[in-house]
Amino acid sequence: MVQPIKRFGQNFLQDNNIIRKIADIINPGRGDKIIEIGPGQGALTKILAQSGAEVIAVEIDKRVIEILGAAFPQVKIINKDFLEINLGEFNSSELRVVGNIPYNITSPIIFKLIENHKLIRDAVFMVQYEVAKRMIAKKGTKDFGILAVLLNYFAKTEFCFKVSPNVFYPKPKVFSAVVKIDFKKNIDDSLSKIFIQIVKASFGNRRKTLKNSLSNSIFAQLNFSGCEVDLTLRAEQLDVTDFIKLAEFARKNYSVQN
Repeated sequence: MVQPIKRFGQNFLQDNNIIRKIADIINPGRGDKIIEIGPGQGALTKILAQSGAEVIAVEIDKRVIEILGAAFPQVKIINKDFLEINLGEFNSSELRVVGNIPYNITSPIIFKLIENHKLIRDAVFMVQYEVAKRMIAKKGTKDFGILAVLLNYFAKTEFCFKVSPNVFYPKPKVFSAVVKIDFKKNIDDSLSKIFIQIVKASFGNRRKTLKNSLSNSIFAQLNFSGCEVDLTLRAEQLDVTDFIKLAEFARKNYSVQN
């Protein structure tokens, strides 16, 4: 057995029942184009490949490339960091992305999917339990932040089930959870960029009012007084619809800086 490498954030899933539950949520089918992030030694890859789906395994660990290639000749294997891959190269607007993703790069991976949302149908991930809570958090809670707002805007996110550390080798110090992200197809692209900027700016000073946070951001020169959102609130107190109002106001009154 290949020994997990700490710097890659590797914790190999070893429980077949959990693997099967994840596969059932993915529900892979013939004609699907599935990118698996960090297949490891192929526990989930095997089920995906058997479904008849086109499977692309993205694995940063050179040690398992030969093992995967021998076990799954029908799977395209890419020895690269997923964050460095251009998803447009796969010539699909219906990509499905799955994996037991390293906890230390979970947020960057999710933000990459959001940036490429037009290319992606859905994603099923095993993530740290605390991150899963942040992904589905509601306004007014301590977990509600940038991740929850952006996912709510770009997708429908479902908390599937919690996972014990005991099913991994080595055992992580935290619980995990499986989440499913279904990306929306009716996104206003002309608003998306400034919406992301507004959300990040609003949470830039979490303890401050919206007015103060926005005045300390790239929107410092914009007077939001006519935006129909209560600027005395903090970002965590807003609905997603409030952030949309702010973004629409900014789009009318502000030139987006790259």
